[in-house]
Amino acid sequence: MPRVLITGISGFVGKETAKEILKNPENQVVGLIRPNTNRERVSEFLDNVEFLEIDLCDVNNLKKSIENYSFDIVVHIGALRGGRPDSKDKYYLANVEATQIIANYCLNHKARLIYCSSVGVFGAIPKELPAKESTPRQDDNYYHFTKNRSEAIIQDLNLQGLDSVIIRPAITYGVGDYGFPYSLCKLVDKKMMLLSSDEVKIHLTNVHSLAVSFAYFVNNNVGRGKNYIIADKEPIKLSDLVQYISQKIHKSPYPQNRQIPAIFFALGRKIAKLLNNELFVSRFELISQSWYYNVDDAYEDIPLEELESIQNFDEVIDWYLGSK
Repeated sequence: MPRVLITGISGFVGKETAKEILKNPENQVVGLIRPNTNRERVSEFLDNVEFLEIDLCDVNNLKKSIENYSFDIVVHIGALRGGRPDSKDKYYLANVEATQIIANYCLNHKARLIYCSSVGVFGAIPKELPAKESTPRQDDNYYHFTKNRSEAIIQDLNLQGLDSVIIRPAITYGVGDYGFPYSLCKLVDKKMMLLSSDEVKIHLTNVHSLAVSFAYFVNNNVGRGKNYIIADKEPIKLSDLVQYISQKIHKSPYPQNRQIPAIFFALGRKIAKLLNNELFVSRFELISQSWYYNVDDAYEDIPLEELESIQNFDEVIDWYLGSK
């Protein structure tokens, strides 16, 4: 029976992935969580998952502890997400050094590594659209730098025999995450969402599709050395999604006077960059410039349902309304 370590199992993506992996009764799952994590956060797994309490920033303890275990597969989802106020040192420990330790473990123990990276390796706004494997990488913020560095570590170890698959999700939507999709609902609800006069196309990932992708490579020994961008089948217009959210929440169109000339967004990005505020730079970029990806390889190799983002956004809207 395969023994699977899932890092970040208490998080939004980790939970959904664990549920998908546990659908296969042959998989024995160990979940890595931070010390003193409230067990309510992982209550659904208490009967069928063993827990290993380690902070990814505590790299010495991580290296020592996992050597005491024998894993066939490691699904490495845990990381410090972009936009948090943590120091660069902490980001580097959790996102790069921890990945180095886990990748070395997998190489030395002949375990498969399935790594959760990010489309952020191409930058918040890719240099070409749709972004694809050959698109230039960008370290336009420190979080993206850590993901690029981690991918480079894994790809170097692939040359030494590491069996890895890299999954790069776009911004993910579903119930339980307070990131971009939830914030978008909140801004539309309060009529504070400003839209650019330029057409802006975005590309989202349904969290269930992402979980299916991880589980597929746990259950099937395929894809060695490959990288996959995971997102819904097609990008959507941001303005269409805003109108849909407005109709669902207020039963009325979103006000037309919330659309402003694109030049004001460019000015906002420039000011945020002068203030060296990576979070606000990213926020300005995500709502004023297009970002979408070529997902043909994923849909060719992985049995993914071809979901349409707007039609599947109801669960986020309903959850937002219920959590107000």
